[in-house]
Amino acid sequence: MKSHALRGKKASRRRVITTESTHNYPVAPNVLNRQFEQSAPNRAWAADITYFSTKQGWLYLAIVLDLFSRRVVGWSMSQYIDAELVLSALSMGIQTRLPAPGLLVHTDRGSQFACRDYRSFVEAHAISASMSRKRDCWDNAVVESFFASMKCEIKPEQVWSTRSEARSQIFEYIEVWYNRQRQHSSLGYLSPAEFEEGRFVS
Repeated sequence: MKSHALRGKKASRRRVITTESTHNYPVAPNVLNRQFEQSAPNRAWAADITYFSTKQGWLYLAIVLDLFSRRVVGWSMSQYIDAELVLSALSMGIQTRLPAPGLLVHTDRGSQFACRDYRSFVEAHAISASMSRKRDCWDNAVVESFFASMKCEIKPEQVWSTRSEARSQIFEYIEVWYNRQRQHSSLGYLSPAEFEEGRFVS
């Protein structure tokens, strides 16, 4: 990088709280327990929420990532940070991947993942819930790493003018760049799609 006059890009320090864990909803045990390496797809997914700034206000992004290939199998964007945001992302993953009963979905303890609507949804789809320990971001490190990389690689120098502009670029990042082209050292320098094409086991 030095020989080519390149410098690493730093993520913005501006932060928004997306995990509201001071609630009275039941909390699922940490079943995943940092078992981030999975031998087959659709056995363990991880989900979380992040945010992007626009001149119209915040745009929230929920993603669902398959730990087998690191592929984003579901995503949803909204100006509201609620259960509907995460259920929409999870629904996309279920519709496109058709996981067998017993799928494990790991999240943090945020109210969006602990509320009655979320618990009813996972029960109806025979999904097992897993949650990180309190104030332990390492328990969901794969998704945290995805968000950190995404914000460095996509974030414009100036704030997006509209949520629509942000949505378009986020969609392109996930579906065109990240899932199909971005190489991962943990996948033998293949993209998630390439990794699945070579090793997908239904």
